[in-house]
Order: sequence, then structure tokens, then C-alpha cells
Amino acid sequence: MKIMADFFQYRDGRLFCEQAPVERIARQAATPVYIYSSATFRLHYQRLQEAFDECDPLICYSVKGCSNIHILRLFVQMDSGFDVVSGGELYRVVRSGGRGDRVVYAGVGKTDEEISQALDAGIAYCAARCAPPCG
Repeated sequence: MKIMADFFQYRDGRLFCEQAPVERIARQAATPVYIYSSATFRLHYQRLQEAFDECDPLICYSVKGCSNIHILRLFVQMDSGFDVVSGGELYRVVRSGGRGDRVVYAGVGKTDEEISQALDAGIAYCAARCAPPCG
């Protein structure tokens, strides 16, 4: 059985994202366009879960990597945790349906407003130095 690293593949000289021809997406959406594979995100998240299953970890998606609301919703569906470093990132996680108790808030120099926002969201853990503790 072949395990695919991701779901972008060439078929007959044409690039596909999962079952969709990338050429068609680019034509319909115009370029530049970002194209993501939900199957790839799911596969890699599942691999992490399986690798660390014994530890029962909170696997967190780093919102800094890509804060696209649709991608965040995909990770919410997988019951992922989230790593955020700003009030704006926390806002996007909450808006996407993410639970505060699955959020790790890291970084320095948080404003009073950001700390209040984190407390209101009920975040799981705050690793902010040089600021009052978040809980």
C-alpha cells in the first residue's frame, strides 16, 4: 500500500489537488491563488495523533503559519489545539469555533486587552513572559 505524503499529484501531465485540476481552480479563481488540500492536513494531523497516542498530547496548530478561517475550521473539526501569539489570532480561533481550553497562548508583551481576551476565552495555557499570568 502506497502512503501519499500529500494530495497534490500530476496525472497525465496535469497537476491535481485531490480530485480537482489545479488549472481549473486557477482559471476560476484567477491568480495568484492559494490552494490547500484538506486531505493533506487531515493525514498529517492523524499521523501526529497516532505517533503520540500513548502520551495523549494536545496537538496544536500554529495559527501564525496560516490563519485562514477555513483551515482553522478544519482543525476545529479534528479537535485540534491551537498555538496563538496575539489577540488577533485568538479571535480567529474563537471565530472559527475553536475552544479556549484547547488554546496555548505564547509570546511576550501582551496588552491588558489581550490578557483579558485570553481569560474570557478560557485558554488552556499561557506562556507569556513579562506579563501578568493568564490564569
